[in-house]
Amino acid sequence: MKSVVRLFVCTAQKDEIGKDVARALKIEVKKQGLKSLFSGGEKHKIRVQTCNCLDLCKHCKKGPGAALVVYPEGPVYGDVKPRDAADIVQHLSEGKPVKRLLLD
Repeated sequence: MKSVVRLFVCTAQKDEIGKDVARALKIEVKKQGLKSLFSGGEKHKIRVQTCNCLDLCKHCKKGPGAALVVYPEGPVYGDVKPRDAADIVQHLSEGKPVKRLLLD
């Protein structure tokens, strides 16, 4: 059975940054050919999904970007901008989180 890796992107900001990040992630997943990912002997489907609120605003003091969670792996990113999409998708293929965006 194919498991699903989900990128939940918060879209509760006043501007459109969360929607822009989600759109950039979807494009990058397709561009890097990772709609399906083979990792750890298992095939994973990659899904980018928006959500209304991740309740991370108090913790996301890095800047005006969006927050996102990689599920079920668990890294939580803050201040994500569309230009960060390639690095985050690369994290999915290589298993190395993007340290500059990680929330503590």
